[in-house]
Amino acid sequence: MSRIGKKPVKLPTGVRASVAERVVTVEGPLGKLTFQHRPEVAVAVKGQELVVTRESDERLCRALHGLTRAMLQNMVVGVTSGYEKKLELIGVGYIAALDAKTNTLQLRVGFANEVQKPVPQGLKVTCPDQTHVLVKGIDKQLVGQFAAEVRAVRKPEPYKGKGIRYDGEQVRRKAGKAVTGKT
Repeated sequence: MSRIGKKPVKLPTGVRASVAERVVTVEGPLGKLTFQHRPEVAVAVKGQELVVTRESDERLCRALHGLTRAMLQNMVVGVTSGYEKKLELIGVGYIAALDAKTNTLQLRVGFANEVQKPVPQGLKVTCPDQTHVLVKGIDKQLVGQFAAEVRAVRKPEPYKGKGIRYDGEQVRRKAGKAVTGKT
């Protein structure tokens, strides 16, 4: 039995969940999320809990059991408190700005042209200052995907550490060619 899958997902006060066909809908103070689960597992609402069960002990069913429960837990957390990722730009002249008219994130990170990243629907992106970007939303996957796409524009490089990194991320630094021993 899946250790994660057999734990029920508790619904806090103010959060409602419903299951119709194979679509689970979770509504909370921050918004509404839907998820269509696979037919190998079943989801039921019992009181103030979501319970996930599986039909057999096949490998795929066992994997989907824990996955479905984790997805439902992420939905409950998303509609109650939301998710956020912080990014920081390290480098001389590296700046980020948000164009409110077109809802695009503008990045100047050492390329000849400015990089424009359109902000997906359902996300709130802010720039507290020119070297920090804050991505907020209720969908964990969407927040993480957009933050990863922004980071991929200019990953932190190992020699000087310049680039876009997650807040608090440690970048492994390499010694340059001047350090090599001459024999």
